[in-house]
Amino acid sequence: MTSPTIGQQQELEVTRMAHGGEGIAVLDGRVVFVRGAYPGDIVTAEITEVKKNFARGVIASVNTASPLRVEQRCPAAAKGAGCCDFGDLNPDEELNLKHGILKDQLSRLAKVEGLPEAELVELAPQREWRTRVRLGVDAQGRAGFRAIKSNDLITDVLCTQTVPGLLDGIMGEGARTFTPGAEVVVVIDSAGERHVVETRRAARGRRSEKVTAVLEGSGELLQVADGHEFRFPAEAFWQAHRSAPDAYTALVRKWLAEELPTEAPQEGEPQDGATGEHQSPVAWDLYGGVGLFVPALSESLGEGTQVHSVEMSKAATKAGQETLEAYDVTFHNARVEQQASQLPHPKVVLLDPPRSGAGAKVIETLADAAPEVVIHIGCDPATFARDIAAWVQHGYRVSRMTVFNAFPGTHHFEVISLLHRQPGTEV
Repeated sequence: MTSPTIGQQQELEVTRMAHGGEGIAVLDGRVVFVRGAYPGDIVTAEITEVKKNFARGVIASVNTASPLRVEQRCPAAAKGAGCCDFGDLNPDEELNLKHGILKDQLSRLAKVEGLPEAELVELAPQREWRTRVRLGVDAQGRAGFRAIKSNDLITDVLCTQTVPGLLDGIMGEGARTFTPGAEVVVVIDSAGERHVVETRRAARGRRSEKVTAVLEGSGELLQVADGHEFRFPAEAFWQAHRSAPDAYTALVRKWLAEELPTEAPQEGEPQDGATGEHQSPVAWDLYGGVGLFVPALSESLGEGTQVHSVEMSKAATKAGQETLEAYDVTFHNARVEQQASQLPHPKVVLLDPPRSGAGAKVIETLADAAPEVVIHIGCDPATFARDIAAWVQHGYRVSRMTVFNAFPGTHHFEVISLLHRQPGTEV
């Protein structure tokens, strides 16, 4: 087998899709991941990385275009921004392609038999769906989107993800300037008010909560979702797609209504030993942010439900406690792995971990608490698959899965799964 070399150009036929927006080709028996390529493409790729068992490349030219390929729809991505890496994928094929990626990751990493077929949900709209962005600022004070695999900024053209008016006067010709090296968070909330704040720059993939200046609006958002008002700082986490909060909470309510119908306590059900009264149900809302799922959990489990929300963001926990004071909810400003073992026994656990996943140790701790029902949300198919494998190892069964195309035009998507504790599983 001839080893490719960095800088070498090779014609490759892409046969399937990998996680992360890369197509897969084979060169002399070696797998080559090609960024931006789709199954059916024949491309000339320049090799950028060579490892023992695989290589990576970027497209130098598309010689024969895949039937999945269309013209790039995003001006920012066309100039090299990392925003819409699927902007040149036929949007009618996007959700099915992502579902195939999920099935591949589950097959290779989870290796679990009998998984249910996923329901596929396309969140509308497919363009102008993002109400919040975090931009970099260059040395001249211009705000922009980061280029792929680079700290360079694209400052003169907009991304098709953003809702109308979000970036007026923020980017492009005649835009205002900002503190060089800072980050700028721009949000339009449910009241239609735009908020612009500067924060300290964070490491790529992380979110800074250190606000250095509020430049427009109050910096305190009003977001309406699941029939409730949430007020929190602009820098705190909220779902990116404007339809996602209502879609996710509606699914959680539906599943819990079907799986745990609210009933009066029956004879023989657990009661408080001291008072003889029926014990209130407990739900855990882990990686809970400002508490989006608290109303759904509380109202689904019935009167007296106690919700414990664990979130490491101080801004989010403070805002959530104030916003949701009508519910019996306690916010814990802590890491899940530190707090979970100290919480009361849950009937239901909902967790929405970051892209890195919950991890085997956290899931072992959660499984030791023996919840009847688990709702696990994942935004990365690889870490989601590993987390599912850990749940199954600890006696849980996946009964439902739903895939949401919650990041149209990108390789990202969201998966929500319902798991049950298998009868006879030891605690």
